[in-house]
Amino acid sequence: MKTTVQQSRRVERQVIGKETSDGAGVRLTRVLTGDLQQRLDPFLMLDAFGSDNPDDYIAGFPDHPHRGFETITYMLAGRMLHKDSAGNQGLLENGGMQWMTAGRGVIHSEIPQQEEGVMEGFQLWLNLPAKDKMQAPWYRDFAAAELPRVKVGAGGTAIVLAGESHGVTGAVTREATAPLYLDLHLPAGDQFAQPLAADLNAFVYVYRGAVIIAGETVPAGRMAILANEGDGVTIKATEDARLILVAGRPLGEPIAQHGPFVMNTQEEIQQAFADYRAGRLG
Repeated sequence: MKTTVQQSRRVERQVIGKETSDGAGVRLTRVLTGDLQQRLDPFLMLDAFGSDNPDDYIAGFPDHPHRGFETITYMLAGRMLHKDSAGNQGLLENGGMQWMTAGRGVIHSEIPQQEEGVMEGFQLWLNLPAKDKMQAPWYRDFAAAELPRVKVGAGGTAIVLAGESHGVTGAVTREATAPLYLDLHLPAGDQFAQPLAADLNAFVYVYRGAVIIAGETVPAGRMAILANEGDGVTIKATEDARLILVAGRPLGEPIAQHGPFVMNTQEEIQQAFADYRAGRLG
């Protein structure tokens, strides 16, 4: 398994997320927005949330529908209770991940299970290929201890949520989109290299400290879109840093989105709303 990188991808551009709210008023930063969906295909959205003020998160995300894609919720801190129309229920806790395939449709809620303290994490939306959009819903919670870890660099750690890194296979793999999802913890001065095929779209989001990629500094709170070149990416921490590295194989299919539904045509979106109103979703 190749673990070295001869030519690192450069930073194509840096993106500052947009402050917004979702659910019942949860404050968050939308890092990957709709205008980046084609560039970062197969990823549709990335939200970063983090606050120690319960007013920012306590109402959570009451019942809402999804169809046509997958949601990946990764909790850095806090607890979130998941319930859905397929009968699933689980408590997502510090360091855990929830992977849900909405498929043909599911209605779920995500409600914080704490009244004080830090609530922090990410939700990533991963598109499904047209042939899989109407598959049966699927769901699984992974506790922090179930997420594979690998020592990297001189003293760093990579938590492998999806894909493969340095010979370690992550908690989830997907054939069509080949997602790679790493949470990297790098001490100051440490360096991490991840091979990436040139056809994979990839980005980094730094949530602590700062790193250098191909000579360019990426500070906390920035997403760096990586150019599709070279044979991977090399990341050096200029101070103690934490970041996520996400990559995937583009589907190259039309994207039709309206709120919680992501299909390939407007007709399919209209059908999703009709099914939801008729109680046929979940």
